[in-house]
This record gives sequence, structure tokens and C-alpha cells, in this order.
Amino acid sequence: MKIRNKNRFVQTIFAATLMLGSFSCKDKLDVGNPNAPTIDANVNTETGLISLAQGGVYINGFYNGDNWLGNSYFSLPWGYSELLADNVSADASNNQVATIGVANYFILDDGTKVTNGSPNISLIRTYNTRAATGAGNNAIYYQWLNMYALNNACNTILSLVDKIPFSGDAASRIATVKAWCYWWKGYAYASIGSQYYAGLIIDEAGTTNSNYVLHDAILAKSEEYFKLTATTLDGISSQTDYEAVLGQLIPEFTQVGNGGIPGKDVWKRNINTMLARNIVVNKLAPFVNGNPDAKITKSSATTMTAADWTNVLTLATAGIKKGDIVFTGRSSANNVMFTATGGTAASLATGVNTSSTFKVQERFIQNFTAGDKRFTNNYSTATTYKNNFSYTTRYNQIDGGAGQAGVYVYGSKTVGAYEVIIAGSYEENALMLAEANIRLGNIETGLGYIDAVRTYFGAGVAPVAGTGLTLAGALTQLVKERRVALVYKGLSFYDNRRWGWTYDITNGGGSYNNTIVTTAGVVNTKATINYNFLDYWDVPADESVLNPSTGVATVNPNF
Repeated sequence: MKIRNKNRFVQTIFAATLMLGSFSCKDKLDVGNPNAPTIDANVNTETGLISLAQGGVYINGFYNGDNWLGNSYFSLPWGYSELLADNVSADASNNQVATIGVANYFILDDGTKVTNGSPNISLIRTYNTRAATGAGNNAIYYQWLNMYALNNACNTILSLVDKIPFSGDAASRIATVKAWCYWWKGYAYASIGSQYYAGLIIDEAGTTNSNYVLHDAILAKSEEYFKLTATTLDGISSQTDYEAVLGQLIPEFTQVGNGGIPGKDVWKRNINTMLARNIVVNKLAPFVNGNPDAKITKSSATTMTAADWTNVLTLATAGIKKGDIVFTGRSSANNVMFTATGGTAASLATGVNTSSTFKVQERFIQNFTAGDKRFTNNYSTATTYKNNFSYTTRYNQIDGGAGQAGVYVYGSKTVGAYEVIIAGSYEENALMLAEANIRLGNIETGLGYIDAVRTYFGAGVAPVAGTGLTLAGALTQLVKERRVALVYKGLSFYDNRRWGWTYDITNGGGSYNNTIVTTAGVVNTKATINYNFLDYWDVPADESVLNPSTGVATVNPNF
């Protein structure tokens, strides 16, 4: 049974102190009096605080302690993103994964209309109760849970850092810890503001309040903390002490591949990418049925302007470059962050589709360009999974890929093989540059960034720059590439939302020219799908019922 009280999301800091064995040596943590544990008494040394700061992120933020599907933030909350984006489906009953991504209806090529008897919005609201949370059925609970636990962990660390003696250049070491906390607070607020209609700003350890604010205000707080991270980094004078502390904060087993210890300038480029992301994924840029001028008539978000795209272009130009270190996660033989087989949406989608938890969908596969090596290296048609709604799929995601050298691998169940990109990445930043340029009229420049990402992943397809594409043609390429390059990175639903696809057709939304395979094996390629999903989720009942709002609505009033 889950603990359910109004402080559920701000009282989990001790998990970080109790579960650090795999990340750092337990004997480095002064445990104080185990019979009367308090943060102040138990964390009173530099190594103890650094251990707490590491665990506060990787355990409080990303570990699954609530018995949900998979075993990390990257398996279920990120799994919902892929389900809602129609990249994967599921038939498991856990946590509504089989139902949350089902569209309201679809229309096949011959005009046959198939309607879902349990629409997404009514489903979410029916199960947004404390009882449903206790039974593991409240889908919107989990992201809120982890991100507020992460935020509070950072609040706790910030309340301690100035009280503890540090070695070396103490000012630089303290500033490094503060930058770490500010970064992850910016990340947590970005996640809440991008997913929920309203949220809480909580910047003191162990506290809560009932002054809910709209998601835009949460995103503004995210921006504030990301920028505070950058100015704090600017004030660090000792590179040696900075690297020493950051090297302990970031788990050693993640310091491979794209992971590692970012220099201050590299970290600031990561910040710029996240600032650009906050704008891109939270404003509408409708591209419905191939129309760059599509309009969504009812939404909880505003529409991107030329000024917004110019701002994104500026930030992304100063964002992550190819070869930059980014923030990553990996499985390890002896860690509590996540397992290789169940810790990510990617691993849950890997294997034979008739037995994998997630099944890679036809709507995902249709985005690969003919001849793309990423497709041939990662997907087979060995078996077909059949579903009576729209989830029949001919495709299996190959564990570890088919062995083509230099080609990206989408999923692996081997310990340490699959790398989770936790925050921004080179490919995301490059595709934001592509989209900003295309939207601002610099089509050839934008297409060049799409080509660069495809080269980076070893796609082996012909360039699209220089082929005379129109605005609609260029955006089609952009959409296809974001769908296949950014899958399993927690962004897929946000993209479908901002392009207008998740909105009701009567409001200008919907998705067109889709591949749907029937259980009889009929392949439709022009199917229309009306998802009609909530654009921003309501506040989970575990918060809103026990902590009623004195501010804005906690139920999205636009739906």
C-alpha cells in the first residue's frame, strides 16, 4: 500500500541516504545516531552531503519505489509519453498502460470508423482518485511523485550545504553542489510544467503549500533555476575542485559514452538546450495533415510566434554540440537506479512483440525513410502482434540491434548497453535548430541539421538539403526525424501535442495518413486518427484532494 498524505511528495529524502550502496561507499556517510535519524545529525560531512546529493537525484528522482510497471522513472512516466504518442502500445493491465494511449476513434481507408468506448479524458479522470493510486491505476500520479521528490531532495541539500565544512577550495566545492541542485530543480519544474495544467512552487525543504499556479508559472520557475545554475557555474574559480565534486555527484558507471563530467561551458550549453526545449514543447506549432498553417481552436497552450522561434534559435545555437557530455543514465550489475530489462521504455519495447511489454507501433515505423539503416538494424517482422483496436503491429525491436556497424541501436537488455539521455542531447538540439530555421524561412539551413542528425545516427539515407523542398515538405522531414531520433527520451507526447495531433478533430487536430493494420492483416496507409487527449494533465488526486487549491484550478478546464 502506498503512503498517501499531502506531504507524500516532499518527505522522501531519506531514501537517498538509505539506498546509496551502489553509487558510493556507505562507509563514507556519517550515519549519526541510527535510532534517531535526522538530516542534520546524519549528514554532517562533505562526503555525506555529496552522497545525499547524488542519491537525491538518482534515487528520489528516478528510482521506482512504488511498485509500478518497470522499475524507474524512465520506464513508466516516460513510457506514457511513448504510449500517448502512439509509438508503442501495451496489453498489460498495470497502471493503465493498455488503455491510456487508445485514441477516441480512427477511420480506416475504406471509411470504417472504429470508436473507443473508454475515451482517454474520461479514463484519466475516472482513475484520478486516491483509491486508484493505491491500486496502481492512477496514471497521472507517477511523474508528479518523482519530480517533487527530486525537487525536495534538492531543497534539503541546499538547506545543508552552507553548514558543512568542505575541503580544498571550499567556495568552489559548495558552488558546484549548489549548481547541481539548481540544475535538477530546473529539470523537475520543467517536467511538472510540461505535463500538468497546474503545479506547486516549493523551494523550502519539507514544506508544501496550496497556492497552485498555472503550468506557465512552473516553467518560468524552471527557467529561473536553469539560469541560476549558469550564473553559479560562472562563479566557480577552481576547476580542480569543480571536477572533483561533480565526479562524485555523477555515478561512475554513467561516465561513459555521452556521459561524463561536463566542463562548465559544456554544462551551460546543456542549460541552453533545456531552456530552448521549455519553449518548444510548451507552445503550439500546428502541423496537421501536412498544413503548416493549421490552427488549434481550443488549447491550454499559446502558439509559437516568430519571436519565439528566434529565441529558440538563439538558445539552441548556444546549446549542446556534437561530442558534448550530457546527463545520462545506465543500468549496472549492482545499482538501484534501474535494471537493464525493465528500467526503460526502450527495454520494455525490446524483444518479440507477442511477449514484450510495449509493442512498437506501425505509426512509429512509418516515419523511417526508405533505406534507413536504423530501421534495418533495429526492426524485424519475425512475428505479428494482433490487437482488435489499432494496435496490430508487424514489427519487433531487435535486442541489441542486428549488428550494423555505426548504426544507432534503439534497445538492449544487456546490462550497461543502453544509454538513457536524461536531459538534452546533441540530436534534440540540432533538431530544434532545424525546426527554428525552417519556421523562420531558412529551409535549406534547417534541412542541413536534419541531414546532420541522420548522419550522426548512421541512417545512411540521401540528404534532403538541396532537394527543393517546400515549407510543408521540410516540416514533414522534421517531424519524421524527431519521431525516430527522439523516441524513448520523454519528448514524444509533447511533440504530438504541439503539432496539434492529440487535439480533437473538431478543434483542428487529429492525425492523418496513418498506417493501421487490422487483425485480418489488411494494411491501411491513409487512416485518420482522432486521439482527443488531455493536453496538460490534471493535478493528481493524492495532492489535490488532501491539499486543495487556494489558487488556480487543479483540473484542466479546457477539456
